[in-house]
Amino acid sequence: MTHSPASADDRSAVTGRRRIAFAVHTDRDGLSRLPTLIRSLALTNPGVCEDFVVLHPGLPDDAFDALRPLHPRLLTRRAEGGRGDVLRLEGYDTVVALDPGMVVLGDLGELLRMRHGVAAVPRSPHAGQRDGERPVVLPDGLFVLQRADVDDALATRLAAASASGSGSGSGSGSGSGEGVAPDGALTPLDARYDFPARRLHDDLPVPEDVVVLRFTGPSGTPGHGPAAEARRRFELGDEEFRAAFRALRGRKHPELLAHYAPPLLKARPSLDLARTVADVYRGQGRYDEAVEVLAPVVADRLDAPRCHETLGVCLMALSRYDEAEAHLLLAAAAPDVAPRAFAQLARLAWLLGREADAHAYAREGLDADPTDAGCHAWYVRTRTREPEGGAAAPGPAPSGQLAHVALFAEGDENAGDKVLPEAVRMCFGTDTGPRHWYPQPVHRLVDEAALEQLNARRGVVVGGGGLFLPDTSPNGNSHWQWNVPDDLLSRVTAPLAVFAVGYNVFDGQLYRRRRFAESLRVLVERSAFFGLRNHGSIDRVRELLPASLRDRVRYQPCPTTVARQLLPGRFEAAERSDTVLVNCAYDRAGLRFGHDYGHFLAQTAHALGALRERADVRYAAHMPADERFVHDLRREHGIALPVERLYALSNDTIRDLYARARLVIGMRGHAGMIPFGCGTPILSLVSHPKLAYFLSDIGRPEWGLSVHDRELGPRLAERASAVLDDHAAAVADVHGAQEFLWKTTQENLQELRDVFGLT
Repeated sequence: MTHSPASADDRSAVTGRRRIAFAVHTDRDGLSRLPTLIRSLALTNPGVCEDFVVLHPGLPDDAFDALRPLHPRLLTRRAEGGRGDVLRLEGYDTVVALDPGMVVLGDLGELLRMRHGVAAVPRSPHAGQRDGERPVVLPDGLFVLQRADVDDALATRLAAASASGSGSGSGSGSGSGEGVAPDGALTPLDARYDFPARRLHDDLPVPEDVVVLRFTGPSGTPGHGPAAEARRRFELGDEEFRAAFRALRGRKHPELLAHYAPPLLKARPSLDLARTVADVYRGQGRYDEAVEVLAPVVADRLDAPRCHETLGVCLMALSRYDEAEAHLLLAAAAPDVAPRAFAQLARLAWLLGREADAHAYAREGLDADPTDAGCHAWYVRTRTREPEGGAAAPGPAPSGQLAHVALFAEGDENAGDKVLPEAVRMCFGTDTGPRHWYPQPVHRLVDEAALEQLNARRGVVVGGGGLFLPDTSPNGNSHWQWNVPDDLLSRVTAPLAVFAVGYNVFDGQLYRRRRFAESLRVLVERSAFFGLRNHGSIDRVRELLPASLRDRVRYQPCPTTVARQLLPGRFEAAERSDTVLVNCAYDRAGLRFGHDYGHFLAQTAHALGALRERADVRYAAHMPADERFVHDLRREHGIALPVERLYALSNDTIRDLYARARLVIGMRGHAGMIPFGCGTPILSLVSHPKLAYFLSDIGRPEWGLSVHDRELGPRLAERASAVLDDHAAAVADVHGAQEFLWKTTQENLQELRDVFGLT
């Protein structure tokens, strides 16, 4: 079977996401040692998967064939300058340089979290060095460098020190070294990160705290038995290595699992291993491959409820709903799996418009576990509400309504997703209720009955929000959030407008583009208006379209950014409180923070500590998961913030809260756009490209700070203080930046009124 290609979006230049690599230089002699190094890295750091770059003097490509099964991100580069070329490795921010003669015995997390300078283990002083001088540091073994701190001159001097110290990329040098690094150029690392095995003579044991053990000669040298044994632990055959990796406890990086587990499954098929592989594929959005792996092995197994649950969820993501329901019902027969399975069954029934079945499934899930949050949410959402005053009044005429395809958040869902649909409707008039609007939930399947309802309306508005995203509610029909098959989309006869939609793929997120690109082409062809909420989204979407359709993609800002114009006079009268509101986001935290979450937390603690001396700093949670920041900040840094739970508030209250603040520091897109629209100054914590795209559109990139910024704390404190110092000017700046957005929106709305026949 041919699968649609998948690759990761790389917008690190936009988000400031740190690019990290392990790098090793080898000649042909050192090549035979690399498999042991790579295996040791994977088995001792199973949650880490960064590029592993092999620099070489011109070895043939097939020389690396034995290495490729050992690491999913192995890259080879020709390097004529020897090991010194590691210092000039392009395309990375942080490089951890290793030696082929090394084995990794412990956690490298501390090295991956380093943010400044060049670090290496100090060597012993040379003869003749004066007492009290700083020890000579020679990077002939492991070192960690931040490319931003290494200019060409320093790289040349360090390379010279390295060349004179070891001279070999094979791990066979003496390590004694004659050249020295410039005094003060290197930060000392603890010896446990580069411990020479030659020190362990007379069969001394390897110290328990050693993280990296380096062999500078043959590992079987007499008198070094424990060191040699430490290395032999990783001299495994490929299948034995894969089995050892899978047997490890704790978190394993999904890319490593996806690389090692499928060959192991082929060699040692089992139900448990099949589920492991399927779960990895599911997490990567490779639902078709998950089904291929799992379906054959669970077909006749009634004793595998967790496998049926995984299979059902993956089938649902492919829009194979009948099969999905059958497997989820099998899973629900097991008491320990039943609540999750019934929650998924309720979601499936709701997607198909079967509200009563969804409610019944949710009720069964609550019978199994009355505390299950998923079943409770679906139970409330699908509860039948009796009309007040008896029989329901006749509904409005469909021909007088616009259909609105959107994410309609309910309960404790994202506050931004509650405000947004109303903001879209306010662009078309003050009545945002059912008399003028027919809601079509974006995730619900568009079938023949739904198509008939859409075509009965005077027009269809799709948006806004980041709907061009593969994984919030995946479906096999479009591979974005609107669950509409191409053939039904092409039969929408009512005028169709895509309004303020965003390309919402995370930096580094794997995205299988082919099906999405095909659906996108049909959508653009069918649309009378196709407006995206930022120019970054415009560029990304145009890349996926044929040349003939690219000019039809235009700019339509998110309507939350022009709330002052949509609700004239309302926010100007608001009295400002002495409050700074802060917001963070935790969905897909690995893509947002990488190895830098601890750094981010410490830096924001520094900034908020300074801000609390001059303002009431409070936390604005858009959804319950956002409150993790408050807990982590208190636990790690002793700072407690009061919490405003926006997800529990009405739209008017959310806007009023933001309008009264003096400053909002937000990581979510709408934690910036909503307060900005209300006239409040903002600073954005950029962990997703969309925040940088918005600030670029309004010509204020300086309002954004990457969560990876090495000096985030001082810079955030400085910029926040500048806003508070001259608040009137900051508010005026926001008002000025809104003018272009409002002008663009007005021009687009005039066109849309003609399209929809609105007076």
